[in-house]
Amino acid sequence: MRRLKVLFLPMPVFTPQWQNDLVAAIGDRHDLAIYDERLPPAEQFAGVEVVIDMGGSVGTRPLYDAARSARLWQILGTGLDHVDIDYLKTKGYAVANTPGQFSSVGLAECAMMFILMLSRRVFEAGANFGNSLMYEPFADELEEKILLIVGFGASGQALARRARSFGMRVRAIDVRLELAAEIEDEVRPESLGGPDTLDVELASADFISLHLHLNDQTRHLIDARRIALMKSTACVINVARGGLVEEAAMYQALLKGCLGGAGLDVFSQEPADPDLPVYQLPNVITTPHIAGVTDGTSRRRAAAAAENVDRIANGLEPLFRVDQ
Repeated sequence: MRRLKVLFLPMPVFTPQWQNDLVAAIGDRHDLAIYDERLPPAEQFAGVEVVIDMGGSVGTRPLYDAARSARLWQILGTGLDHVDIDYLKTKGYAVANTPGQFSSVGLAECAMMFILMLSRRVFEAGANFGNSLMYEPFADELEEKILLIVGFGASGQALARRARSFGMRVRAIDVRLELAAEIEDEVRPESLGGPDTLDVELASADFISLHLHLNDQTRHLIDARRIALMKSTACVINVARGGLVEEAAMYQALLKGCLGGAGLDVFSQEPADPDLPVYQLPNVITTPHIAGVTDGTSRRRAAAAAENVDRIANGLEPLFRVDQ
């Protein structure tokens, strides 16, 4: 196996463990350098054969152009909505990501946390504790509640596995209906429909959890019209991308009491404005895009990136290409 020059592009603000896990995964098999935005790019990219882009959001056209000797641009993340993928495809090197299976546990656990917190009305309970008010609020049990998972890939299936252990009735929507033959019994939903069944399923769901990539077809998939189809007690869970939801319409529905609640880890504009009135509601739970920020996600993504570095060094095609 050849020894390669590898350049890691970290985000300006990020948890050091991402870098530490990547360094550990690559080990001493290759020469790994950390990009410094204060220094000229040309010198740092000289001779680099693999670029590892944290989240895919660090790369820009000048950096893509600087990677003249690159054979692989490795995105340490899943979504491509903030990646200039069309321009990357013109550069002549392979482009790969670390797809959903590497972050599925973190996303599923965060979604399940939102479901539990909303069903137990945790913020109201905390306020009552502070006011010495006992035996309130009255909570909902999850047994027999309908969970609609929109996007039944790795994280959607991981959520289904957890939700079924609470006795929830799981239904799913996905563009790939052939998934039905591959799904294990422990995550099998009671129904799996295509996008054309979304309106019907929304009307009966108690919780709607989104697990989709953001693109032109999925942007504002949950809009004002579809929100109006939901039960007034239904809760929206979003650990995928903020742009999947028409946020203004959802916020109005929450403020007017036309939705039962929301668990939101992602937002159209990040960071979101924490002072918005909707975020002060006791039935709206927010976290700062941390569903996939877990030790397991970091280690698994680092291992996947390191495997692709080794594959390039051995003359093999990288896994998880997104440029073909």
